[in-house]
Amino acid sequence: MPSPIPVTRLQPKDIYPSLEFGTCSSPLTKSCFGSTLQVPVQRFHGRVASRLWSTVIHWKELRSVQPVGSGGFGSVYKAEYLGKLVALKKVKKCTKNKLASRQSFWAELNSAHLRHRNIVRVFAATTCVPPDFGDESSIGTILMEFVGDRNLQQIIYGCVEPLETDRWLKYSADIVHGLRFLHSHSVVHLDIKPANVLVSSEDICKIADFGCSLKLEHGCEVSVISPHLSHVGGTYTHRAPELLRGEGLSAKADIFSFGITLWQLITREQPYTGDRQYVLYAVVAHNLRPSVENHPVFRSEHGRLCRSLLSRCWSGDGRRRPTSQELLPHLEQLRSHI
Repeated sequence: MPSPIPVTRLQPKDIYPSLEFGTCSSPLTKSCFGSTLQVPVQRFHGRVASRLWSTVIHWKELRSVQPVGSGGFGSVYKAEYLGKLVALKKVKKCTKNKLASRQSFWAELNSAHLRHRNIVRVFAATTCVPPDFGDESSIGTILMEFVGDRNLQQIIYGCVEPLETDRWLKYSADIVHGLRFLHSHSVVHLDIKPANVLVSSEDICKIADFGCSLKLEHGCEVSVISPHLSHVGGTYTHRAPELLRGEGLSAKADIFSFGITLWQLITREQPYTGDRQYVLYAVVAHNLRPSVENHPVFRSEHGRLCRSLLSRCWSGDGRRRPTSQELLPHLEQLRSHI
């Protein structure tokens, strides 16, 4: 393992604008509260990429920590850090599947070296937490930008205001721009769904929750799923059929999930009803997809274009799905037909 990178090279530029940066990649190595991660240097296309996150959290600089929500692998808090509003995510140990929870923590950092307006930014991460800030059930903590209190799930199902066509098209384009950037860096999210897309006060969508993500080998479009990866899968209603069959995964799995999400934005309905196991079986064996045949929103010319795009996104054959790059002109075509 290389020697630890000096702390002065590990701080986000907008918090410490005078500092210089190197590059970063996994794995994290448990050490001490001061320098918790050892990060090997990684090169991209013959040059050293910019470091955009820190391996140090200065715990005494955290202020006004307030709980925001919790999920299967952890809890999220809102706080002030060095005068900046941030989100603090504590990844907890899952007593039933400790391996999956550890892998989920590492997966969260697949986007840590990336910066894009449609991706939630990671500021810092650590595997060691002082007793005053954590407990024995915590695997590690991730410090991220605080986007806001809303996600697409809440906007689709919890708001009485109409979700006009131009608005859901904008949201869709935001998601696709984020996916295009991730895929260009060989990161596959694997859990795209409305609840994992945060919406800022400026109405900008940002992809969050990378706990199911994977980093593909450079130049490799399809990767075999390792039997040792317990965290792969994502939410069953949005999971691509090739993942359900245990086949190789690619960026096209995210396109399938985006298709289900797009249908939800258009219809504001739940994609499936019925037993989970039946849905999983029917998606693979009977090509089950959310209903478009009898839905009134798909009867217009614009609706028929939407149907065509959806059918391509959620094709059972991943090779027939468009790439995230190819999706953008399709969304522009939909906008031109409003």
